[in-house]
Amino acid sequence: MRRLAVVVLGVALWAALGLVPTGAAPAAQTSKKSKPTPAALSPALAAAQRYAEAVASGDRVVAGRLDFACQFEMVTQSGKPPTAFPPDSDPVYTRCWEKLAKAHETVVEQRDLGVSDLWPGKGSLVFFNEDLTEYAPSFFVMDRLGLSPPAGGLKIEPLDSAPLPAASFRLRAGSQLVEAPSAVVRVGVTYKDPLTSPVTYAPSEDFVTRKAKKVRLALKGVTVKWVVLTGLRKLGFPGDAAVLNLPMPDAGGAAVPFVSERGGYLHDTRLWWGPADAPGALTAAVGRAALYPEQRDRLAMLNRVLLIDPAHADALTLLSRELYGMLLNAGAAAHKIALGDAALAARFNELHWNAVSQTTRMEIAEASHLIQRGQPMPADFLYRMLPALEKLAALNPEDQENRLKLGIAYRWNREHESAIGVHEQIVKEVPPARPVSRARALLELAWSRIARVEWSRRVEDPGLQAAYREAEEAFRLTDRPLEKFTGAYTMAYGLAFMPNRDNKKMLELLTEARRWYQQVPGSSPESWHYLLMNDTLKGVVEADPAFKPLLTAS
Repeated sequence: MRRLAVVVLGVALWAALGLVPTGAAPAAQTSKKSKPTPAALSPALAAAQRYAEAVASGDRVVAGRLDFACQFEMVTQSGKPPTAFPPDSDPVYTRCWEKLAKAHETVVEQRDLGVSDLWPGKGSLVFFNEDLTEYAPSFFVMDRLGLSPPAGGLKIEPLDSAPLPAASFRLRAGSQLVEAPSAVVRVGVTYKDPLTSPVTYAPSEDFVTRKAKKVRLALKGVTVKWVVLTGLRKLGFPGDAAVLNLPMPDAGGAAVPFVSERGGYLHDTRLWWGPADAPGALTAAVGRAALYPEQRDRLAMLNRVLLIDPAHADALTLLSRELYGMLLNAGAAAHKIALGDAALAARFNELHWNAVSQTTRMEIAEASHLIQRGQPMPADFLYRMLPALEKLAALNPEDQENRLKLGIAYRWNREHESAIGVHEQIVKEVPPARPVSRARALLELAWSRIARVEWSRRVEDPGLQAAYREAEEAFRLTDRPLEKFTGAYTMAYGLAFMPNRDNKKMLELLTEARRWYQQVPGSSPESWHYLLMNDTLKGVVEADPAFKPLLTAS
């Protein structure tokens, strides 16, 4: 008997909310859409919970029947007050839902963010880029977040309610003001999936107006307040309770209804996903990212993981590797020289950026958001790659390959002292007993020293002499044609900045460099010619007839 009494009480409460016609209460016990509400919930709190659940699940009928604006339309656009809700097939529910969906679309990211894309990406990512108090409460439970897939779902927890002064409004222009009891209720919203939860700006950005990119975080949960009106059936509404959500002005611009408080985000209740919340999910996400065929998807997933755990070593490794490759590919797209070998292509593109970054450098200096370009620029890859390399170097200093790339990135970003410092330390760590690794470190250090002189034109810098000796040692340490070529080419390139330049020695070194270059798989006369025609060597080679044989195809 006690159990039966609870069921009857629950059904009676749903009938009071207007979701079940009063003459059909027993049928609600088996309805899939009607979940009994705990008797402890107030009618206002129960209405808010049910409305939030309907919005999150995409149930436009239940959402329409609990939305004040939608009920208001049913009342004001009919000839006489409705005694019951329209049938499920009535177009009023579609019209009300479309208004709601159109409002929600304003926070779905539609821009192409390039290397800053976040999973689940353009057209799916919910990004609250304004103060959270600016959004109606339904934004935090929209069906994009509640439905799964693609969203990870959310949990709605009713918290408490408190009465407000009565709400007032006119059913029609010029009619008498009517009043209805109102209450404010609090509902907790928790997002279940760290990879698809909405994104906001970090607290540190709350009052920042600068145009630079702001720090973003993945939202884990919020507390939302709703204003609910009850006792509406006596005013001619088909339901007895309704939730205020989107603002509804009258013909004069005044809010309908007039209430003392409005719903939305409850200040200082936001929570964000952190590294300890879902470590397994983040590790699995990195594994999936590595398998995605589209580069955009790989970057978006890695960015999402690092949004939650900035120190995730696997994500940092994969991201920095991806971005370094993208930067090298951007070099290939710029020079358009065909290279038939992956190892040669990587070295050739590194040499391309060595020259460009210290001369014209615009393509590696201006990010797309600064020059209003729709497509990512090489600078975007560099600027996104640098902090990832730095973080990884701090987490895993034994990874010398990462630190070598960090020094190279510093060099391309014109941070010459940092580049030299990183490469000097690696040279100290690598003994002559490891000739291949030491030769690589010496060559990168030499290029970093040359870059400092090339940019500042301080040709008296003793670093030039040091760079020549380091490239010379690297040349002696290796028998590999690619490294032999690079060593000789580096020495010749450095001589271009020496006071009282020795053109004869420079010619000898470039001749030696060409001899080794011709032995590298994938090399060609066209690619060799390009190496001599960069902004640094071109003036020397074309000015002295002695260099003409170097330009002759062989």
